[in-house]
Amino acid sequence: MTSTNRTPSNPIPTEVGEGLKAAFRQHPAGVAIISADSPTGPHGLTASSVASVAVDPAAIVFSVTRATGSAGAILDAESFVVHLIDDEHAGVAQNFAVSGAERFTAEQGWQTLPTGEPYLPTARVALRCRAIEKVPVGSSTVVIAEVLEVIFGRPSRALVYVDRSFHALPHDEGR
Repeated sequence: MTSTNRTPSNPIPTEVGEGLKAAFRQHPAGVAIISADSPTGPHGLTASSVASVAVDPAAIVFSVTRATGSAGAILDAESFVVHLIDDEHAGVAQNFAVSGAERFTAEQGWQTLPTGEPYLPTARVALRCRAIEKVPVGSSTVVIAEVLEVIFGRPSRALVYVDRSFHALPHDEGR
């Protein structure tokens, strides 16, 4: 096996890497908005890589690309909030996925938790977390985070990301 020097900020596309992207375009993933406060103000991004890792201690995992801008602010924050969102928040998720789009507006419904993090109270669930491990992998960073608090919102239709667009899952009223 040979290794190649690649800088994380300038990855070289490979056939396998491009194949992986194509494969996961067809694999639905839950949608989350991750938000944090920083000395420069609130920051946030849309993530489809959030997964549960453990319940004792309560932990999740996600990855971010680059360590600058909103991703860098989240990586540097003492704590952050992972919002598991619903179909009503597809527009907000789109805004948080695009650089320069409007974020943290009154119309979007953002508030601030007593601990200082930006908080979307209309999210299905909000997980207040702190990073316990950050692992650089190529141009991304994998974050393992301890869940400090779980804040439940109202039940609604889950939002997934597949083939580069957001889709609502049917809501099961019988549950």
